[in-house]
Amino acid sequence: MARNNDDYVDINSSSQVNKVFKKKNTKGRVLRTVSLVLSIIMLLFGTGMVYYYSVLDSLNFEDIDNDMPTDSEADGTNAVKTDSLLANEYVLNILLFGQDAHGSGENDYGRSDTIILLSLDNLHKKIKLTSFQRDTYVYIPGYGDGKLNSAFSLGGVPLSIKMIEANFGIQVDKYACVDFNSFRKIINVLGGVDMELSIDEIEYINAQIDVNNQEKYTDFLEIDYTQETQVVHLDGYQALWYARNRGAESLGGVASYSFSGDDWDRTERQRKLLETIMLSLKEEASLTDIVEIVNEIGPLVTTNLKKSDITFLVSNCMTYLDYDMKEMSIPTEGNWSYGRTDDMQSVIVINDWDQVRYDLASFVYEELVSSNTTAQ
Repeated sequence: MARNNDDYVDINSSSQVNKVFKKKNTKGRVLRTVSLVLSIIMLLFGTGMVYYYSVLDSLNFEDIDNDMPTDSEADGTNAVKTDSLLANEYVLNILLFGQDAHGSGENDYGRSDTIILLSLDNLHKKIKLTSFQRDTYVYIPGYGDGKLNSAFSLGGVPLSIKMIEANFGIQVDKYACVDFNSFRKIINVLGGVDMELSIDEIEYINAQIDVNNQEKYTDFLEIDYTQETQVVHLDGYQALWYARNRGAESLGGVASYSFSGDDWDRTERQRKLLETIMLSLKEEASLTDIVEIVNEIGPLVTTNLKKSDITFLVSNCMTYLDYDMKEMSIPTEGNWSYGRTDDMQSVIVINDWDQVRYDLASFVYEELVSSNTTAQ
């Protein structure tokens, strides 16, 4: 397929990340793209399509300073030393955060247990989920090298976004953040979620309920040991343990509560959960259903989506749930290894940053990234 060189960007090195743009940029296209992203992100977090401007007051709006670090600030080994990021008018990137707890102090942000980039691709009609492994060793602007999820505890959402942009060269357009307590409430407001789980996954959920003494809040799941997998209905507590499952050794000091798994398995489960929720919304939710839960869900989500943004939602937003769903993890296979920091923390070390950046860019933007770009 022939393409104009102005339609893509060559990112074969960290210093060559530039903006992707189409020459025929119209206001109508921008508004349609904004409408699309707002529809999907609201559906993902249960806030739904909103016709009534007054109910938008329930949303927790929190804007951020999302400027890239300057060259003098971006002096880390892995940082992209440029103030230009890869972007396209047809693709909007929303960074989704799962926060383990709100901090007790003004500058205590808690930790990010989940970081997923949702890329809404209106050109290829796809929704793409990219998980970032939290132990990946990256450059944190203003702090130096550290684990990827450390950025959240140091500077919350703003620093986490700067970290993703500085290391991977992909522009983040919007964000949405929920903590664990809000996540449980959201799942319950949605009526729970049906998931196909393995025996090991069900036993893990039950073990966590047991060792955390949560029987008064939720129930143990029944297990059919004649089946390798079974569909179970998860409430908020159960769904959260599913999403946090990365295996355990002698959970709670109980030797029999040992489960295989790692963080790669956990991020795959998180993406599977999001996909299942979206499929359920497509098959079961009506406009009336969605509007009715807006006031319940709104206060549970912190986002930089403005009222003026949400008014662009279109009445047929449910049709966008027919988009194909794609997923990946960063770093990509073959481009990382386990390592140790000076203080002996276990980290994921990216061995080929150019290849990882290219893999992410080509996943998000597809043929808009130069076909003859190669990692060096």
